[in-house]
Amino acid sequence: MEPLSRTTDYFDLVKSRRIALAEWFSKELTGVSEVVWEVGCGHGHFLNAYAAAHPNTLCIGIDIEKDRITRADKKKKRAKLANLHFLRADASDFLDTLPEKVIFSAVYVLFPDPWPKRRHHKNRIMQPDFIEIVSRRIKPEGRLFFRTDHKPYYECTRKYMSSEKQLILTEDNWPFDKETVFQIRSKEYNSLNAKKIL
Repeated sequence: MEPLSRTTDYFDLVKSRRIALAEWFSKELTGVSEVVWEVGCGHGHFLNAYAAAHPNTLCIGIDIEKDRITRADKKKKRAKLANLHFLRADASDFLDTLPEKVIFSAVYVLFPDPWPKRRHHKNRIMQPDFIEIVSRRIKPEGRLFFRTDHKPYYECTRKYMSSEKQLILTEDNWPFDKETVFQIRSKEYNSLNAKKIL
């Protein structure tokens, strides 16, 4: 069991992060009802390209690593993309703090950490609860996209997404695609494209 002070420090940190997110949302999402969200944006290659190709769509990428957000932000500033934001945030904090009126037109989860050891599977982002909560926020006929180079993670996520009653897996081509660093490095990878049921 962790010392009480360490646990208290953790909850204080989570609280302060959520307050900061709520303040950012209230400032930046005024009048916004729909966004494209990338969970684990890395250095921002994919979302910078997406935002450039969709100038009328507001895009938000999150990552928990400060250095990744810094590098992603530099790309955004060089490209002068006013419709793109990168935030250092945990996915749970983001979802719990995002105003209820804001929904997702698309959600991208690209090459997340596969946590290959069985005892670490609980740390994977693509869990049934996460998929259910995210799906609730996706607009009708909106999409949830997933890609990984770890076949067991793909199979597990396919099972979870197939079981989610709000979604239907499709064989459609991705309407927008852009190679990420992980994709370039991968010998092979697998993708999922699920549509929110009306």
